[in-house]
Amino acid sequence: MRIGLYPGTFDPITLGHMDIISRAAALVDRLVIGVAINRDKGPLFSLEERVAMIESECRALSEQTGTEIVPHPFENLLIDCAHDVGAQIIVRGLRAVADFEYEFQMVGMNRALDDSVETVFLMAEARHQAIASKLVKEIARLGGDVSKFVTPPVHEALKARFG
Repeated sequence: MRIGLYPGTFDPITLGHMDIISRAAALVDRLVIGVAINRDKGPLFSLEERVAMIESECRALSEQTGTEIVPHPFENLLIDCAHDVGAQIIVRGLRAVADFEYEFQMVGMNRALDDSVETVFLMAEARHQAIASKLVKEIARLGGDVSKFVTPPVHEALKARFG
């Protein structure tokens, strides 16, 4: 069984994330969505809310593709999380060259820790390349319309959070 791990904070999950998840699901039998706890970032949504959003957003995709898609909270090293879930592949989404520079360093460190876990980069679709959770939250906080960047349920959760 080919197991992939797609890590992130997912605060909140966006259409860009869903694009990467849908394409990653075609590459593996089981896709684990590693939900980083990362207390330093001070997420807008609690871990439980982020996990629930992922479960809700990925349910239909999992049924459609036959790929098991499950969230997995983690607070340890990414490579240790990969070991914990039995992943042979770490999936990373890229939006721009700036992402690549950071990801290139991460791959080098992860390979130094365990070179048996491969990292696969998936480029975001052009229409999703500008989407970043941080920017989505900022637009929503300032009363802007984020419906182009997230699904309707996530949009509603953002509106409820910011009023």
